[in-house]
Amino acid sequence: MTFKLSKTLGAIAVGAMAMSPVTGMATVDFGNDGEAVDLVIGYQPYYTESWTGVVNNGKAFWKNHLPAGSTADFQVGLQGSVIVNAMAGEKQHIGYMGDMPAIASTFKVIPERGGTDIRIVAALGTSMQQCNIFLVRNDAPEFANGRDAVKWMDGKITSAPHGACTDRFAQLAFAESGIKPKKYLNQNIEVITTNFRAGKLDAAAIWEPTASKMVASGIARRGASGIDFGALDGAFMVMLNDLIEQRPDAVTGWLNAELDAQIFVADPANADAVATMAEAQTEQIDKSILKASLYDSPIAGSNKLTLDFVISDRARNLMADATAFLYSLKKKPAATPTIRSGGVMPQFAEDVLRARGMTSPVGVINAK
Repeated sequence: MTFKLSKTLGAIAVGAMAMSPVTGMATVDFGNDGEAVDLVIGYQPYYTESWTGVVNNGKAFWKNHLPAGSTADFQVGLQGSVIVNAMAGEKQHIGYMGDMPAIASTFKVIPERGGTDIRIVAALGTSMQQCNIFLVRNDAPEFANGRDAVKWMDGKITSAPHGACTDRFAQLAFAESGIKPKKYLNQNIEVITTNFRAGKLDAAAIWEPTASKMVASGIARRGASGIDFGALDGAFMVMLNDLIEQRPDAVTGWLNAELDAQIFVADPANADAVATMAEAQTEQIDKSILKASLYDSPIAGSNKLTLDFVISDRARNLMADATAFLYSLKKKPAATPTIRSGGVMPQFAEDVLRARGMTSPVGVINAK
């Protein structure tokens, strides 16, 4: 099987360009209803919760729902912020990303000052153990539960990529446990890995599949997850509003392909196929580790992923908490404590689900 995969993080948007009267930025001409459309998709094969993008790329479900002659160029983003920046420059049109960058993307447009109008259109999935995972150093004590593990972090050197879902989870866990680490560092995945190896880090919050990879490699142990604190994480699909306004048929087509992907991922009989596609679209991560990141857990029977598809109440509550957290940060990626009016457009996904005679969630993956 071959996969269409671009390793280039930025590409010139396809199509004629016009000036938007609202934002003053160049916009992509996506053509008219029924015409072939050329789409550039930013997605994260290194973030398990958004793997429906991996499956849509690998299985090409989009070909079944977009007009004949359409193209889809999938471009890897190592973090959601990379995809947001590409979409803000209108170099990508659809994005698969975690909750924090998805929410931040909706604040890129400021009517009085211009910007790029990006909307959240669907939920890729929600969980308590995809982004919300604490790892601890290998010689840490054996803990009775995750809350004890976090209490142990009092006065210790901890880390997370700040501004990401890991940051929200870490700060929530610290506050609920009434502890204060000696240091809470802002580090990316590579630095966290290096510092665990060097013995310079006691604990870190990180997402899947990197968490499973680090544990399998013997770099660190799993200490806690969102299950210990009732804390949700999630992933969402965002689209340029130019695409939404010009080509509602393409929006509906893409969401039908996304629904196909969510149904495929939810079927445990497809676990090996999903892991094979993820292995082909990532580097230096073994298929068994990738499979474990989505379908296995130390907590047998626990929920690894709920495939909401639509913006469910569960997803809305998550977005509300995440927006308030973003607004609380010094740099304030969210301009207001609540998501901006129009920042979420749930109607397309709702219509697709209704037309297919289905209800949310479209699937639930519980760990073996």
